[in-house]
Amino acid sequence: MSNPVDPYLANHSFEPMTLGMLLTVVVLAAGCTAPPESIDPLERARSILRETPIIDTHNDLPWVIREKAKGDVANFDISQPARFDTDIPRLRKGMVGAQFWSVYVPSSLGPFEAVRTQLEQIDIARRIIARYPNDLGLAMSVGDIQREQGRGRIASLLGIEGGHTIGNSLGALRAYFALGVRYMTLTHFHSNDWADSATGVVQHDGISRFGEEVVREMNRLGMMVDISHVSPAAMQDVLNTSEAPVIFSHSSARALVDHVRNVPDSILQRMPANGGVVMVAFVPPFISEPARIWADGLLPLLAEATSDQEWGRITRQYAAEKGPSPRATLADVADHIDHIAQVAGVDHVGIGADFYGAEEESELVQGMEDVSTYPLLFAELVKRGWSEDDLRKLAADNLLRVFRQVERVSQRLRPTRVPSLATIEELDGAPARQ
Repeated sequence: MSNPVDPYLANHSFEPMTLGMLLTVVVLAAGCTAPPESIDPLERARSILRETPIIDTHNDLPWVIREKAKGDVANFDISQPARFDTDIPRLRKGMVGAQFWSVYVPSSLGPFEAVRTQLEQIDIARRIIARYPNDLGLAMSVGDIQREQGRGRIASLLGIEGGHTIGNSLGALRAYFALGVRYMTLTHFHSNDWADSATGVVQHDGISRFGEEVVREMNRLGMMVDISHVSPAAMQDVLNTSEAPVIFSHSSARALVDHVRNVPDSILQRMPANGGVVMVAFVPPFISEPARIWADGLLPLLAEATSDQEWGRITRQYAAEKGPSPRATLADVADHIDHIAQVAGVDHVGIGADFYGAEEESELVQGMEDVSTYPLLFAELVKRGWSEDDLRKLAADNLLRVFRQVERVSQRLRPTRVPSLATIEELDGAPARQ
């Protein structure tokens, strides 16, 4: 069988000098392309993030505005450099393409106050988004994220932090979904009537039957189930119940820092089967063991705080007695990302920084003090040998995959599963805490 010949080559002859010139051009062209390892890591990071902007799943700006500006969005201008850690210029510099704004409500509030405050927090977040139409765009789906990024806007989504705010009502859960909420953290500092918190009193050894129904209804709706803040037993129960991938919206690795808010390896090892993703937080006690040891004495004091002012006062008093907390570093954050990628797999790690308007230096990660610094973290991972494909997964692709699958599960369930009318009284009996 004869070898095929390119018709162009068959009809053209090359003089020796022409071939030599051609070889010279090829060699020179090859020499003009710098090997990847010779490119500045920060520039490589920025190049990747220009094509795959970061999706961060947790920023507490709505609560910061509530506490620092009494909820007056107009008087807390984020179109220019603003107080604390978050504003639009720094989000742009940080190459953030989508941000889940946490609509946090303290878990120490009673049921009525919690539901009222939740609605107010959703209102604040939506007013923030509406105030900056050139830069922020409300998003409720993967398609919306892609649309808003295509328009040059930062896709803005809502995430509830604490299932106590549904008031044990699946109807309230559905109402929050209709208002745009696309994930819910099942607990916060305290356990609630159907799920145990990592930092609360054990009441259910995980989640109750009503808690299972909450997870199933979230699956039906297409709301991501967030198991940051819950106890390890609750994590296991949720993984046994959910038909869709779950997220940890802002947690880190417990094998590196033995903080109750972090994810044990036994749970990380279940992530591939579930398909979920752990979004790494930048909170110093989560990522630095010395900072964790310092904070262990502070956490019980903060559990009852109902305002940032009270939080700050307690923290300052504690620091005056114990000395300042040791600083956490950017390298600490990268260590947690590395560990989760090694144990769960690179398909199961992302970014959920948890910027919350910290004012004390010890509350800030050295090198990652605000939302402008994400490229520095990616540059560190470039130095550690992360590939471009894996960095894209970390930046956004993993979270988009999870969100897309949550939507698909919802599309499968909705035709055959009607909205649940179950009550906590029917499934668990009257709740102990009213």
